[in-house]
Amino acid sequence: MLSSEIRARFLKFFGDNGHQVEESSSLVPQNDPSLLFTNAGMVQFKNVFTGLETRNYRRATTSQKCLRAGGKHNDLDQVGFTARHHTFFEMLGNFSFGDYFKEDAIDFAWTFLTKELGLPRNRMLVTVYHTDEEAKSIWKKVAGDLTVIPISTSDNFWSMGDVGPCGPCSEIFYDHGENVLGGMPGTQNQDEGRYMEIWNIVFMQFEQMPNGERVPLEKKSIDTGMGLERIAGVMQGVTDNYQIDLFQKIIGEIKTISNTNFEATHSSYKVIADHIRAISFLIADGILPSNEGRGYVLRRILRRAMRHGNLINIRDPFLFRLSNSLVDVMMDAYPELEKARAIISSTVHMEEEKFLITLDRGLKILQNDIKEIPSGGVLSGAKAFKLYDTYGFPLDLTQDILKSENISVDVVAFNAALQEQKKRAQWTGSGEIKEDKIWHILRKKIGTVEFRGYEKEKEYSEVLSLVQEEKEVSSISSGKAFIVAKSTPFYAECGGQCGDTGLIKSQTGVFRVINTRKFCDEIIVHEGELLSGCIKISDNIELEVDGEKRQKIRANHTATHLLHAALRIVLGEHVIQRGSFLNEDRLRFDFSHNLAVSHEDILKIEKIVNGWILQDLQVVCKIMPKNEAISSGATALFGEKYGDSVRTVSILTESRDKISSELCGGTHVSSIGKVGLFKILSEISIGSGIRRIEAITGEKILEYLGQAEKVIDSLTEKLKCSNSNLLPKVENLLVELKQKNQEISLNRQKSSLEKIQEFNKANANIYTLIVSDYDTNELRSLHDFIRSRKPSGIIVIANCNGDKVSLIVGVSSDLHDKYNAGQLLKRGLPPLNGNGGGNAAFAHGGGNGTSKATESIELIINSIG
Repeated sequence: MLSSEIRARFLKFFGDNGHQVEESSSLVPQNDPSLLFTNAGMVQFKNVFTGLETRNYRRATTSQKCLRAGGKHNDLDQVGFTARHHTFFEMLGNFSFGDYFKEDAIDFAWTFLTKELGLPRNRMLVTVYHTDEEAKSIWKKVAGDLTVIPISTSDNFWSMGDVGPCGPCSEIFYDHGENVLGGMPGTQNQDEGRYMEIWNIVFMQFEQMPNGERVPLEKKSIDTGMGLERIAGVMQGVTDNYQIDLFQKIIGEIKTISNTNFEATHSSYKVIADHIRAISFLIADGILPSNEGRGYVLRRILRRAMRHGNLINIRDPFLFRLSNSLVDVMMDAYPELEKARAIISSTVHMEEEKFLITLDRGLKILQNDIKEIPSGGVLSGAKAFKLYDTYGFPLDLTQDILKSENISVDVVAFNAALQEQKKRAQWTGSGEIKEDKIWHILRKKIGTVEFRGYEKEKEYSEVLSLVQEEKEVSSISSGKAFIVAKSTPFYAECGGQCGDTGLIKSQTGVFRVINTRKFCDEIIVHEGELLSGCIKISDNIELEVDGEKRQKIRANHTATHLLHAALRIVLGEHVIQRGSFLNEDRLRFDFSHNLAVSHEDILKIEKIVNGWILQDLQVVCKIMPKNEAISSGATALFGEKYGDSVRTVSILTESRDKISSELCGGTHVSSIGKVGLFKILSEISIGSGIRRIEAITGEKILEYLGQAEKVIDSLTEKLKCSNSNLLPKVENLLVELKQKNQEISLNRQKSSLEKIQEFNKANANIYTLIVSDYDTNELRSLHDFIRSRKPSGIIVIANCNGDKVSLIVGVSSDLHDKYNAGQLLKRGLPPLNGNGGGNAAFAHGGGNGTSKATESIELIINSIG
């Protein structure tokens, strides 16, 4: 049975049994900054289990994409060496929120396995927590003479944390048969493979209190998880997860690319096949390679996969090709992969090329280190760790290279440095602010606040709640507070658009709204301060948005959609929005693209957008079913979760053709002529494969042009020329300035030449010089100037700038067989506590302590000969 059929049957079985079939949530947990990644099916229901959130159903089922490659749950280092460990996997789960409990949960699991999947009863056994007689009794009732093993360890008792919901577990195991090694659950050799856990049922029945006491929960709940890859292995008759259908096409592609044909369970095949799944899903959910947080984990996974490609003779970028095979295999279940296909491929390709360059640099550094270590010597753990951490050299690669030179590595020191790095990299939270408990309480009490701001900017409503200092109050008479109304025209900060500001008035008070926010996806909250009087719960109020500011925000939001469409025309269909922010002053748009946008392309983009604006095209907003909106071509943001009903914003030509169509809840102009004009201010890189454009519209462009005009007027007045002659005048001045600077530099170099001290040692001419206040380029130019007059010999220059000292060493080509500039430089760095490097011909470094410059030069001279 194929994995896709197992997944479909599972969801249908529980759907037919009264469960709400929910989509998988993102790998980036929502409203849980403590988690690095979504690592279990229950994560998206965490607030439901704890009682902070309620939904319109009490049973749910999902096939959840999960990642365990960082934080508390990290299987990264085990992948490739076992039959069942993965970084990315799918967790099939069914959940009860105070509805059914043990008997139904056990019966559902047993019925699905034995009747829906047809697994033989005599190949299964279960474990229960040793004190859970109720579960043991139910298993006997449901499954007859099934083997039930009591377990006293934490393996069969689950808790959400040190405090909170907890309860015993019951795990279902499948026996692969006598030909597979391994003992029964609870024995020493249980992990060897014969008995594999396929389903875990958690009975949430207690509340763990701070004092250690466990109090029975009023509403007992169920959380279950069954790994799709594991149950697919059982159904397909294999004992290694990597032999199932989900991996076969990928492993076949790896074999083709590498021109190898090892067993399908070869460790490098496993690592690459697993990691390309994690890589692709992470990028599709908006994570990009970086040096911190989730992006750092992605980069580690990428580099580990590349390393294993190297082990099976793959020398060129290949993962970007493999990502397409992964998308082909998984896109039916996860359509977001197909939409992200281009950005996954381009991001991975760029990261691979960068890493190959980094590896090459690291190899050169290692070769230089080897020259300084005698046969039988030891490479320091610090140097081995730097190769690992900075240049991506795994310890075993470094050891392989050193082995041929009869050099070992200080593994103890390496491991110590590695442990320190793990402490530094330990996940301490995303930095996002978790919603305060008060908003979850109010959500239950109030429900959804109706937004009326698409139609109007003024609304008459009623105060439902007032909050000060994270507590609900009956009235406010001073200070900062939050007001929740029955309905509102104020747009809450969301989707990159800033929140509205304005005034709320009652018969007895005036409140200034400084921001509008949304909590728990439903409660629109007006944040601000009381200006006069008092406001009470149940007061009738008038809510009025700052209309002038709202109109500017509308224009900037619509311009963001126009910019997105123009970028895809000019740069290509691979351009995808990766983030945005807009307020009344400007807009900021982040998008996927691997190169800087040229000035010519910037002008093309501006011309296209302003051309549309001049046509005053219509903006049409509609509410429709999500699937219908996606099918019609509307663009959805990666990583965003949408409801069944969505709002589309489309910009149409007179012939009703779509220039742009996006899922968007923001406010927009009714026709794009109201945007006025569009001007790009800047375009920069903000990360690997991500660019950022900042732009302005309307009146802000008039302000921008007015400021530019003032600058031009000031320049023409100072340079005594007309506007038309300004550019030629400035160009001529720059030419003259360059000539003057060259003359000054040449005179300075000639002056320095007179201060050179000359030595001859071991048949080598040595030229030393101490100068001050040179920048890096000037120092290199000085070296080249001296070399032009002293073609043979060793040049040593020290430059003092404040307390900083820069050192340059140059060795002429006729002396390379005896002397290496990089090695000579290192002899002079200790007095400066400095660092640096280079090659045989040229080296550059530096440190602190101008008083040590002479000593550094003397050390270099003394090392010659």
